[in-house]
Amino acid sequence: RARLVARALAGNPGPYQVIAADGTRPPWRPGAFDRVLVDVPCTGLGALRRRPEARWRRRPEDLDGFAPLQRGLLREALASARIGGVVGYATCSPHPAETRAVVEDVLKGRGGPAVSAEWIDARPLLPGVPELGDGPDIQLWPHRHGTDAMYLALLRRTG
Repeated sequence: RARLVARALAGNPGPYQVIAADGTRPPWRPGAFDRVLVDVPCTGLGALRRRPEARWRRRPEDLDGFAPLQRGLLREALASARIGGVVGYATCSPHPAETRAVVEDVLKGRGGPAVSAEWIDARPLLPGVPELGDGPDIQLWPHRHGTDAMYLALLRRTG
C-alpha cells in the first residue's frame, strides 16, 4: 500500500514522505505529521465482488478480532498528527463495527483513552461522486459507485 501511495503522489509538489511501519508501535515522535492516512486491516467484506472466495473464510467473530487493532491504530495515528493535523481512517469494509463504530469509540474513549479530535466532513473532497450519504464520513458502495465498499472518515486533531 505504501508503494501505491508513493506512486500516486509521484510528480506532486512536496514535501511529503510515505512511511511504512508498525502503527501500533510508531518509530516517530508524537505530533510528527501534518497528515496521516491509516488504512486499517479489516475483514475485507467490502472487496467481496473482487474476492468472492473471501466470504467462505470469514466468521462473525472476525469482527471482534479486528476492532481492538483498528481502534489502536486510529489512536496512534491521531497521536502522530500535530494539533490541527488531519487523519484519514480508511477501510475496505462496509460493516459498522469496522467503520463508524471504530471512529466513535476512539472519539468517546471506549476501549482506551479518549482522543481530542473533531470529525471533518469528507464529502466535499469527492465532488461529482453521487449519493455520499449524510456524512461526515463516506461509505462507497459497489452498486452505487462502481468500486469496493470503502469507508473514509477524516478527523482533525484538536488537542
